Amino acid sequence: MCSDFQLTMKQALEEVERYKQVFTSVFMLDEESVGSGESAQIRREMQTDHRFTDKLIDTVIKVCRAALTGEAVLSKLVFSDTEIYQITAIYITADGKPYIIGMVKSIDPSDSLVLDGETHSGFAGKLASYHEKMYKDILTNVYNRRYYEEQLKSNRMSAGVAVIDLDGFDLYNSTYGHDTGDLVLASVAATIEDCISPDDTLIRYGGDEFLLIIPEANEEAFTGILENIRERIKTANVPNYSWIHITASIGGLISDGESLGNSVLTAESLMLRSKNRKDIVLTDKSNDSSIIEGKPEVLIVDDSEMNREILSEMLGSEYKITEAENGEECMAALKQRGTGISLILLDIVMPVADGFDVLDYMTSTNRIEDIPVIMISSENSEATIRKAYELGVSDYISRPFDSRVVCQRVANTIKLYSKQKNLTKLVTEQVNEKEKNNRMMIRILSQIVEFRNGESGSHVLHIEKLTEMLMKQLLRKTDKYQIDPQMQELIPTASALHDIGKIGIEEKILNKPGKLTPEEFEIMKKHSVIGESILTSTAANLNEPLIKVASQICRWHHERYDGRGYPDGLKGDEIPISAQIVSLADVYDALTSERVYKKAFSHEKTMEMIQAGQCGVFNPILIECLVDIQEDVKRELLSDKAGEPQPIGLGL
Repeated sequence: MCSDFQLTMKQALEEVERYKQVFTSVFMLDEESVGSGESAQIRREMQTDHRFTDKLIDTVIKVCRAALTGEAVLSKLVFSDTEIYQITAIYITADGKPYIIGMVKSIDPSDSLVLDGETHSGFAGKLASYHEKMYKDILTNVYNRRYYEEQLKSNRMSAGVAVIDLDGFDLYNSTYGHDTGDLVLASVAATIEDCISPDDTLIRYGGDEFLLIIPEANEEAFTGILENIRERIKTANVPNYSWIHITASIGGLISDGESLGNSVLTAESLMLRSKNRKDIVLTDKSNDSSIIEGKPEVLIVDDSEMNREILSEMLGSEYKITEAENGEECMAALKQRGTGISLILLDIVMPVADGFDVLDYMTSTNRIEDIPVIMISSENSEATIRKAYELGVSDYISRPFDSRVVCQRVANTIKLYSKQKNLTKLVTEQVNEKEKNNRMMIRILSQIVEFRNGESGSHVLHIEKLTEMLMKQLLRKTDKYQIDPQMQELIPTASALHDIGKIGIEEKILNKPGKLTPEEFEIMKKHSVIGESILTSTAANLNEPLIKVASQICRWHHERYDGRGYPDGLKGDEIPISAQIVSLADVYDALTSERVYKKAFSHEKTMEMIQAGQCGVFNPILIECLVDIQEDVKRELLSDKAGEPQPIGLGL
């Protein structure tokens, strides 16, 4: 059987260690050691075990040489005296050099040559156990990639062949940990097995990919099975993680006597195309034009028409091909289509603008992060290649090139970047959902405090909205405070917690239906410090950005620009800008809201009082911002107040 084990030396040595878990003797030798003379090296490797007879060693040498000559995987059962041995030789290349991995296993030292009755059953059981260890994936209990490579790949058969890839699987590993990822894979494998018959073969083909082989399948039945698998995966239950929803992209075809290896490559290509839309089944007979038209776009940039034609012919069946004769045309295409381009094949030496000019442009516009570039060039100097990688290329292919190498590298690069994009999208969605939940819980907690304070509960919503409006206008007006994007998101959310400290104030003071005494007011003032203490009481919270900004707002939203506020008497820009913004928003909403001790002031009266300093002195820039946006404030905030329930307490 033909082997396709092209490994690095590190990978080869790792394989040897895995085989040692199953076989009695394992060795890896180069071409010269296996093929020369008496193969002294093999003898030395095996003579350390005195159970190995010369006859057995001679057989091992023959099997290894046959595997080397045929570049194959060969196995042989050998009966030696009262023992049975399994001899296996696997041809591999390690760092491009041919090697043979030789393995010998004693099947059962206690069995005799008389294989009848229970002894025969025991022998069969040993073989079955060995088969399980070698060819079953421990995690999912389906066949592993080794089984496909060694037992199936070169077979010619009539069968439905499908590759199933989980959408955004990396997210589960990165967000919830590898243990959760393992549960997802096991759940998916079990789901697929429920959809197929015992005669079908399911293989864990890659990290999050499965290969399905259905013998003698017809087109209609095969497509139906794949659609059923896709639907069942969507509803698959991951133990203890009911909120995880899985989808899969599936590519498949009917192989009619073709080598299974070639059919799998075609199924992989169809799967990659299906991932343009995700959660779909795409076969070679699919009539969905939106899928077909959704082929990844490859932009070939080369001043040689012949080179462009060669690459177009090579890739045209799997990708939408567009061309550019020089770097300037490439940059124009990027401006026009942007991330609609899935990959760029880029030459270096070109007129008008060369490949390095393109890379400089892509770096300056941040497109190099979203669109992978593979350099294809006859410029092979170390300095040129190093410069290309420094400028962000994903791969470098030297001319003259092997068409198979180009196709595989293009497919791998597009697949990698597609997964990265999906991961980014899913992570963003997860983060947004988390932030949404955080905001909801903050509002609920804040409204509990407001209801305890006898207010309607909408005060926190008004503060959040007005804080956001003031902050946006401040950013338009000046860059003095350098509020970064993260803080722009956090400040409005944190503003809802400005009065959380009131939860620590006695209700008889909090809801007193009249003016507070000086002593009572001193107690009320403590709510700012109490709020900060609540938020910073847990050491684990101290480094959380939301907690940091919320605690600043809690403690200092009653400070005033002239230093006459509380609790610390901070002055001017000693007060964090977040607290300054919330302070103004808080006063505006309090003045325009009805309380049991006062009627609501009009917007005009409120603005007059704030500008006259009747409610304390505020940052002049922020007052300007409030004046700038007052029409929007009247429209968006004051309209909300109509129909609000009447307050039942004081609410300071």
